[in-house]
Amino acid sequence: MKIRLGALLLSAAICGVPAGASTGEAATAAPERPARIATVDLAQLPEISNAAMSPDGARLAFLARIKGREVIVYRGLHEQAGQPINLPEKVDFNWLRWAGPNKLLFSIGRNIPYFGEEARQTVLAMRDLATGETSIIGRDGQGLEGDDVLFVDPEGQYLLLSIQRTIYDYPSVFRVALPDGKMSEIVRARAPVWEWYADDAGIVRAGVGWDNRKLKFFYRRTQAEKFEQIGAIKPGDDEAFFDIANVVAGSDEGYVLSDQKTGRQALHKFNYRTREIGDLVYGHDVYDVDDYWLNVDGTALEGVSYTDDRSRIEWFDAGSKKLQGQLDRAIPNRQAWVVSKSRDAKRLLVLATAPDEPGLYYLLDRTKGEMSPIAAMMRGLPPEMLAETKPVTYTARDGTKIPAYLTLPKGRGARGLPLIVYPHGGPYGVRDRLDYDPHVQFFANRGYAVLQPNYRGSGGYGTAFGEAGVGQIGKKMQDDLDDGMDWLVKEGTVDKARVCMIGASYGGYAALWAVARNPDRYRCAASFAGVADWKAMLKYDARYLTKEANASWQARVTGAGELDLAAVSPTHQAGRIARPVLIAHGEDDSNVPISQSKKLVAALKAAGNSNFEYVAYPDEGHGFSDPANQKDWFDRLDAFLAKHNPAE
Repeated sequence: MKIRLGALLLSAAICGVPAGASTGEAATAAPERPARIATVDLAQLPEISNAAMSPDGARLAFLARIKGREVIVYRGLHEQAGQPINLPEKVDFNWLRWAGPNKLLFSIGRNIPYFGEEARQTVLAMRDLATGETSIIGRDGQGLEGDDVLFVDPEGQYLLLSIQRTIYDYPSVFRVALPDGKMSEIVRARAPVWEWYADDAGIVRAGVGWDNRKLKFFYRRTQAEKFEQIGAIKPGDDEAFFDIANVVAGSDEGYVLSDQKTGRQALHKFNYRTREIGDLVYGHDVYDVDDYWLNVDGTALEGVSYTDDRSRIEWFDAGSKKLQGQLDRAIPNRQAWVVSKSRDAKRLLVLATAPDEPGLYYLLDRTKGEMSPIAAMMRGLPPEMLAETKPVTYTARDGTKIPAYLTLPKGRGARGLPLIVYPHGGPYGVRDRLDYDPHVQFFANRGYAVLQPNYRGSGGYGTAFGEAGVGQIGKKMQDDLDDGMDWLVKEGTVDKARVCMIGASYGGYAALWAVARNPDRYRCAASFAGVADWKAMLKYDARYLTKEANASWQARVTGAGELDLAAVSPTHQAGRIARPVLIAHGEDDSNVPISQSKKLVAALKAAGNSNFEYVAYPDEGHGFSDPANQKDWFDRLDAFLAKHNPAE
């Protein structure tokens, strides 16, 4: 179905509202308890994601799944069948992007032996669509980071890649000719630079790195100039660390994200030679600015993004601002934004999502003024079967306001419900928002209220909120989760005797720690890929972080050494875990190694605790890539909750 922008009746029909009925009529209809959604449907992984349009607007590329395996697919814009690029086994997909109209770049990650241990390595690859050949871009013996692309020529003739010559070197910058992959070093490695930055014309302009606890900043204006050190910042200096992004060609002026003046990441003008932060360009009163971007030619600021409960864009370009308004009206009750476009901006790829809409891609043809749905991320989950998620805020015991999301099961009264506390991973710098989450819908469909707290330390809420989580793992960060439960109990929404905590990664840790720390509160816990031993986890992280980055990360976790890691680690406190626990892990996880769960299981056995279940998933990493395994996890959760915290 094609939609003319502004034709609300047609767009409403696409979004699940019957033609002829207003959204108000749909909202006031008496809710019915939905049918039980099969785990095979909930476990389906996105059939299409990470979609990107080629610069000429003729092709699409995206991540897809064929017979349960992840593949990259590219096809003509109006074609149904595409050409697959098979990914090797035991790798994680990272990203894809176009290099001109006929070359596709993509990054994958894999575990490799590293000084007798195991570490994660990223690899850059390219598919030449003209020849159908796929090649690896890099050097023999290079370091762990192989996908740090600084610039891609708009015509796809070359790119700039920052990599280490060997694992013992600092990174150099190479000019890589496409498609033959010939590499020439254009910026030599120099201590202590670990990160290089290029401008929109492909000139490497800046480099930064830590040395003797100082962040040193190197800069040049043109390719003919030599790099000069123009600054060294000590931790604790009045000058806050800033995030370098776009450097404008032919000028020392540009933009920078900094929290120095507002206490939140905000966009300022910036002079790269003097490192002076100038006038505020855009800042939000509550939330951090996530990103900003220039127009195609790199000559003007086009927009900035931030997240309140969903992603928002503040457009500086009048045409883009008008288009966003048209999208919001054409696709109501959904978050809709342009995720990719042709270089001439005549064809755009639009993604619309919501907590009860996994995602629908539209093709917008601006020449015709028409927009057509071209692909659903997931099929088989009608919106009317899915529960609504709403933003809420509660107050923690020390007065901190905690933003969160609450999902109530459809067709049940909002009184005395069983509760799943479902904290996000991370923990630092990331957050939950109003997105579709199959776990949330699974729990709600089974009759549970679901609370997703953005506990202190979560990203996007300003520097003070983020710093409030330093050294608070297992302590105040855990208090925030408990206090969310107490708030819902006080409101009468949930039954305090029927609460479990479930999560993955850091959320898995929080669930394990919940039943060790407060067994009187929680009836059970389930962890997928959860951290169980913080000392061992920090040692593992140190293998692929620079010395300075590792010191910064350890200081954030431990509060500069003040946190007793063993005292907040489930493995070391296994004797305190008396509630039922479900533990799962992917055998190929390179983010949180499976040894974390294996050692926890051993500790539980040593403590004489047999009240747990453990499952390891072969060929899975830090999430599920095989829907069969995701289904198995949902089935195990289904049985586990029915036994230990039944909703009926």
